[in-house]
Amino acid sequence: MKMSVIGCGYLGAVHAATLASMGHTVVGIDVDPTKVAQLAQGAAPFHEPGLNELLEDGRTTGRLRFSTDPAEAGSAQVHFLCVGTPQDKTSDAADLTFLVSAAAALLPHLAEGAVVVGKSTVPVGTVEMLRGVLAARPDVLLGWNPEFLRQGTAVKDSLVPDRLVYGVEGGRTAAFHPATGAPLDVTAALDAVYEPLLAAGTPRLVCNFATAELIKSAANAYLATKVSFINAVAELCEASGADVTELSEAMGLDPRIGSRYLHAGLGFGGGCLPKDIRSFRTQAATLAVPAVEDWMRVVDAVNVGQRERTVGLAAELCGGTLAGRSITVLGASFKPDTDDIRDSPALDVADRLAAAGAHVTVTDPKAVNLAWRRYPGLRFEASTEKALRDAELVLLLTEWDEYRQLCPAAAGQQVRRRVVLDGRNALDAGAWREQGWVVRGLGTSPGVLTAAARAS
Repeated sequence: MKMSVIGCGYLGAVHAATLASMGHTVVGIDVDPTKVAQLAQGAAPFHEPGLNELLEDGRTTGRLRFSTDPAEAGSAQVHFLCVGTPQDKTSDAADLTFLVSAAAALLPHLAEGAVVVGKSTVPVGTVEMLRGVLAARPDVLLGWNPEFLRQGTAVKDSLVPDRLVYGVEGGRTAAFHPATGAPLDVTAALDAVYEPLLAAGTPRLVCNFATAELIKSAANAYLATKVSFINAVAELCEASGADVTELSEAMGLDPRIGSRYLHAGLGFGGGCLPKDIRSFRTQAATLAVPAVEDWMRVVDAVNVGQRERTVGLAAELCGGTLAGRSITVLGASFKPDTDDIRDSPALDVADRLAAAGAHVTVTDPKAVNLAWRRYPGLRFEASTEKALRDAELVLLLTEWDEYRQLCPAAAGQQVRRRVVLDGRNALDAGAWREQGWVVRGLGTSPGVLTAAARAS
């Protein structure tokens, strides 16, 4: 089947590459010529494990190409809208400008009976708005197929998804022939797109537009709630002398709760969860649902508050003042296995430390170059060993495997003071303490500073 993917960022590039790997003929359209040129050469303009291999396979087989010209999508039967919906610059609502522009640019090139399917995360009512954009083409069918990708595992999430969701006109009752049960229109088109996944047993859920528009935001809101809940409990643990890592392990064994996203630390960031919960809150306010609005406000506040708490703990470990202290931050990306620094908690904390007068060095396996351009006031070092030299305090703020696996004895040879603030509770604290380190985590026992650690 011929199809187009409009917007080739994290979502679009991965979606285009995985569709091509399923045997479809795909053209990716994006307004950025530099990005298009790089993708056309089989290389992603960002770090995502496994994506370059899929891009190169699509290029080699001829099933995948990229262009800046929307007319190139004209022969496609199905068009996926994958453009970004960032937070609005003047409010917490989602900015749909790029989505509307993409639909308008595609309109003159749509073949008769084409199917336009949105994948971007959007507020309720977006499909109705797009109907107005496409009103001149009543033959064009609309659908919504929300994405559930996680950066760092996006390729796997696309090839082996937990579920497929189709938002269609009239919902499930209108999606199938009443007599035969055969899928109709958009449902049939999406079944053809995802035939290999359906054959492998991936669950398929068909619903109305409003449900499909809400699903991704609601899922992200729930995940954000779990993270913020355990971080609020972590503060309670610190006040009471409890250990949040042991507490969350016990809670996670309850099958009603589960251990996923129940891990205390610095909190979440990136281009999705923060803006999605704010958009969700805005939608709740618009629809006069104060319970959700207030709930999301608390979740957001707890998450952002973790950053200030981390800076406060860093000051405590430096004897009460950060001014003049040499501090090393391990991690710049918002999470491991990506170079994305959007709303990175690690960089936010590093910037706050520098603003308090500390001399901050940041290192990261993939994001140093991007972070340096965004934060010119911080010092960056690609080598972990060099970044650790003469540090008076080390903060682990992005839990890359190479930081989890650091040798505490070797790291101790580089630093001036063996004090580490584990902002992700990712280290084997016992092993580090055996090597003379003071280890402090969020929601764990403060420990005692040794005379050597206290020394300047």
